[in-house]
Amino acid sequence: METISAPNVTLSPEEVRRYSRHLILPEVGLEGQKKLKAASVLLIGAGGLGSPLALYLAAAGVGRLGLVDFDVVDESNLQRQVLHGTKDVGRSKLASARERILDINPHVEVETYETRLTSENALDLIGAYDLVADGTDNFPTRYLVNDASVLTGTPNMYASIFRFEGQVSVFGAPDGPCYRCLYPEPPPPGLVPSCAEGGVLGVLPGIVGALQATEVIKWIVGAGEPLVGRLLLFDALTMTFRTLKVRKNPDCPVCGTHPTVTALIDYEAFCGIPQARAAASAEADAVPEITVTELKARLDRGERPFILDVRKPHEYEIANLGAPLIPVDELADRLDELAPYRDQEIIVHCRSGARSARAVKLLREHGFHGAVNLKGGILAWSDEVDPGVPKY
Repeated sequence: METISAPNVTLSPEEVRRYSRHLILPEVGLEGQKKLKAASVLLIGAGGLGSPLALYLAAAGVGRLGLVDFDVVDESNLQRQVLHGTKDVGRSKLASARERILDINPHVEVETYETRLTSENALDLIGAYDLVADGTDNFPTRYLVNDASVLTGTPNMYASIFRFEGQVSVFGAPDGPCYRCLYPEPPPPGLVPSCAEGGVLGVLPGIVGALQATEVIKWIVGAGEPLVGRLLLFDALTMTFRTLKVRKNPDCPVCGTHPTVTALIDYEAFCGIPQARAAASAEADAVPEITVTELKARLDRGERPFILDVRKPHEYEIANLGAPLIPVDELADRLDELAPYRDQEIIVHCRSGARSARAVKLLREHGFHGAVNLKGGILAWSDEVDPGVPKY
């Protein structure tokens, strides 16, 4: 493990008092605390994982923290993104994060980058820090951070979360594997739902982000055994931890013996995002739609078209339009329930319109030629028709 050098760093009396519980740890001590003060860490994302990372690294006395984010605080963030509060809703996440970090520790230097991390800026941003901590929630950025980490020689303190599970590792360390050694190819677009689609236990990023912060601190002070060549898996439902070995792949295109990726690429294209968007757009164009305002006008005129909800039962409990429910994944096996409406119009809706578009396509393929999609789903209904319908 390479540690941070801090030959000319000193601690003020106030800093000695602040970090006293670190200083009496032999594994940290005065020298380790000086290394923390001399260190710089770039955090990619100021959301679920970035919240505990920023809080604990600031509290630990990491001297320079960089934050990359371009989002604003949304009410739905507050269930897990503890860096922000109710008063920050609608505010830049970086402005909120900076204020909170400096409240925790005014001795920390905070640099903010209100921009999307791209192939054009990643090498300059990541190369300017000792470590990078990846707290992103999408595959193009994970591969981008990984490749920039390897190309700049900046160890990547990696973590990810989904629903009740989390992963932590250290990639891009000298002689250690990188993210591509573990995941050579990205999954097909849409196969792994986002947190907005699949949900996440609010406390999970706190647990996993704290583990990620632990790896950062250990690396800086040179204590213990880092998660280089190991992937830590956490399951909150069973409260279990497992560790898998990850070997460095000599044929890895980025960190292998003969790398073929020597510059940053188009990671959206690498992950198939443009192709998936084009296919989804073409599919949507092929599905007939009705807007929520058109449906509301028809209902106001006394029309009673058959409306079908294709979400999950637990979503139906959150908000519904009173329509019968057949989850889209069960639709193919339950078409007989819709037989009385085969020759009628069926207006299908979900949360945002994506699943219902798939359902309409399936129905029309099975002879339900009157099936149409409710554009924008229940979110559009809440925005444009009835704000009393909860959004989730």
